[in-house]
Amino acid sequence: MDEYVATLSSETATDNKAKDLPKTTNLIEGIDYYLENGNYVFKAWFHLKRGNCCGNGCRHCPYGFKKI
Repeated sequence: MDEYVATLSSETATDNKAKDLPKTTNLIEGIDYYLENGNYVFKAWFHLKRGNCCGNGCRHCPYGFKKI
């Protein structure tokens, strides 16, 4: 998954294969997120599965959003 994510740009992220996968509420540590100081940090794969940018300036946003 990390290799696939690395091939995407902010322009191609909205048309990715992950958003078409069956929706699930189960998150997988190391794939969807990792823990940092007790906080969940969502990885690009999680955001790609959402299918759009949430606008919160996430650290691993594949859509290129930068919070000002």
